Amino acid sequence: MRIGVMIGPERGDSGRKLERMLRDIEWAESAGMDTAWIPQIPTDFDALITIAAMGLKTSRIELGTAVVPLQAQHPIALARQALSAHAASGGRLALGVGPSHHWIVSDMLGLPYDKPAAYTRDYLEVLNAGLLGSGSVDVENDTFTVHNPLDLGPVAPVPVLIAALGPVMLRIAGEQADGTVLWMADERAIESHIVPKISKAAADAGRPAPRVVAGLPVCLCEPSRVDEAKARANRILAEAEVSPNYQRLLDQGSAQNVGDMCIAGDEKQIEAGLRRYADAGATDMSIRLLPIGDNRDELVASKQRTREMIAALAQELR
Repeated sequence: MRIGVMIGPERGDSGRKLERMLRDIEWAESAGMDTAWIPQIPTDFDALITIAAMGLKTSRIELGTAVVPLQAQHPIALARQALSAHAASGGRLALGVGPSHHWIVSDMLGLPYDKPAAYTRDYLEVLNAGLLGSGSVDVENDTFTVHNPLDLGPVAPVPVLIAALGPVMLRIAGEQADGTVLWMADERAIESHIVPKISKAAADAGRPAPRVVAGLPVCLCEPSRVDEAKARANRILAEAEVSPNYQRLLDQGSAQNVGDMCIAGDEKQIEAGLRRYADAGATDMSIRLLPIGDNRDELVASKQRTREMIAALAQELR
């Protein structure tokens, strides 16, 4: 089991955000985290540029995007940007991408959100060719006609993971990518829906067993405060009510909302929760540290306690 932590821009001015994220990635590497996952927030920092900066501050930790929306740039542009970030990090990029949601693609970007799975399949054909750095990308499919020189060879193979929630997307992820990056997937959804479908598709395509990255809010707290942690997760992380893709994924599991998926409690409760996800077939944990408290000082202290516990636990769960 790989243990990773989410590092995002959150609030504050641009200079302080970057400074904080660089401090966080230095902590994550020194604490022995396997991966840091950088969300691509629609209104904030570019995840791949952030990874390039983080790559210059670290030497070991894998740096993943979770995830870059495909519709926001041409696949050649994304390949070029990813290869550049991959080089800046010494070959440590894990490129998480996905077709996003209608409220980002249509409502924010003003782009069509028709047949996102078919678009993803065609996009990946171009992107994967570009990431090979073979000197020329020549792909013609239903969406793209590309004949583009690209002389930016990869310093190492770039793993690509797809935000795959439904059956068709899971098949595409198994056939054309190295795994999937998840959010809003509980243990039941991973065990009965995600893993069987993506694993079969990968096996049928002759590909290695895929990575399954489970994104999870985690809060170290007294057992009496578990309900408080779950309520805060629902307050600041809830997206299902505006994202039909997440709602359909929730229907595959037992959880009703992100609070139900929040792993909260003492050290034993958190370890047991992470082990349940590993037993369900998750290969990676992308932990969203979830602090609780009544003021900023309490929130900062809560986050510090949780991340110290996760760092210690990561050594035991490998």
